[in-house]
Amino acid sequence: MPKIAVARLWFEGNSFTPSPTGRAKFESREWATGKQALSLYAGTATEIGAVGAFLATRPGWDATVLRCASAQPGGPMADEVLAGWLAEVLPPLRTGGFDGVYLSLHGACVAASDPAPDLTIARAVREAVGRKVPVVASFDFHGNMAPEMAELLDGASVYRTYPHVDMDRAASRALDMLERRVGGGAPLHGAIRKQPMVLHSFHMRSAGGPMAEVWAMAAELEEGAVCEAAPFGGFAWSDSPYAGPSGMAWASDAGAAKAAADRIAEAIAARRSRFDVTLPGPEEALRQALAGPAGLVALLDPADNPFSGGIADTPDMLRVLVEQPPPVPVVFAFLHDPDGVQAALAAGEGAVVERALGAQVTGLFGPPVPFRGVVERLTGGRYVNEGPMERGSPVDLGPTCVLRWEPAGGGVLRVIVTSRKEAAVDPAFFALHGIDLGATRLLADKGKNHFRAAFAERCSMIVECDCPGPASLDLAALPFRHVPEGWRIPGG
Repeated sequence: MPKIAVARLWFEGNSFTPSPTGRAKFESREWATGKQALSLYAGTATEIGAVGAFLATRPGWDATVLRCASAQPGGPMADEVLAGWLAEVLPPLRTGGFDGVYLSLHGACVAASDPAPDLTIARAVREAVGRKVPVVASFDFHGNMAPEMAELLDGASVYRTYPHVDMDRAASRALDMLERRVGGGAPLHGAIRKQPMVLHSFHMRSAGGPMAEVWAMAAELEEGAVCEAAPFGGFAWSDSPYAGPSGMAWASDAGAAKAAADRIAEAIAARRSRFDVTLPGPEEALRQALAGPAGLVALLDPADNPFSGGIADTPDMLRVLVEQPPPVPVVFAFLHDPDGVQAALAAGEGAVVERALGAQVTGLFGPPVPFRGVVERLTGGRYVNEGPMERGSPVDLGPTCVLRWEPAGGGVLRVIVTSRKEAAVDPAFFALHGIDLGATRLLADKGKNHFRAAFAERCSMIVECDCPGPASLDLAALPFRHVPEGWRIPGG
């Protein structure tokens, strides 16, 4: 009976976000082991959901599910989180008895004192189990990949969609590689080829554009000896010595793996200029949105997108909506302000509250916005994602509220405020708050590409704007310390 170990530490770190990510933020999202982890994600489109599905069709396999942890992207992970995770996971691996190991990692994790924790984990796991035990991993497409990963692992896979709606499929491919090795199959050879640049992720969607072309080309390479070939876009706001895009391939022949990884990396470099982006300011973006076609129009603030490590606290887009109130139904999603929620709870539904909104975490991105509105709705903050992204996964926002303001010129502005920071990219988020998107003209959301997974077809138009925030557009203005000297950084 094959016996495998499963462990997960999935976190995308924004080195320029002022709020560190401590253990509490992991515990509020995912901090589980054993049957609890498998039960929590059973039937979901996630990596651990894929593990459960894999085991269900292989009754002869036994899996020990070690610590599984994830947090929303945010500021650098606290050192004690990484140290604690390793202290839990490594001792069981050292005891031996496992025929293989599957790791669910991100690839763009950063910690307070470690700019490349994913590599630290791979090295530590390899040392713990030795060279004879196969170790495979799955990664997020935005991983900043160290070439050494291809030497430490026996196989790896990466998401092939952006928005990421194939987390489970990536895990399944990695588990298939593990099954092949555990069953006595020939070793696979891996290769990772970097490009000396940092790229914006705006034009990396899999539905079209330059990265979609690279994905299509990589898929054609998967024949003969090559079983996995895919690009990594990198994550621009993780200050890492391995920052930037890369090509990865796995094959039964080392030369074939290297050739495929090289071709993918070269295809990205050939399209470099097409990844650059300029965006209008919030005033112009609002004008464009209101002039858009009939139906629901989205106005996105990517600089404070939680999935890019944003804090859901920057005030610029809300300030424009308050100072230039549109004469239409508007929903603003969202602000992460636990104290604001508590004030609404104390006042109760139907009460009028006055509060400064935004800039509660930091004033670096502008001053708070004075706001006076009615507490329209209070919730417990729990829902289940409809998907397609992370379909079936439970979400806990903590207590939340909806504040409603009806300006004199007509229209209505509803502001959603939450106790915990989880991106507003799923229809269930809005259903929880009683929002009728069919009756909403403008949806102002702190989001970017992942928003499109569920809303590209629901919206008649999507407009992105350039606001100050932790994931700002001008990368060259950021104080990088670990990105190699000479790397091409947009804005410079």
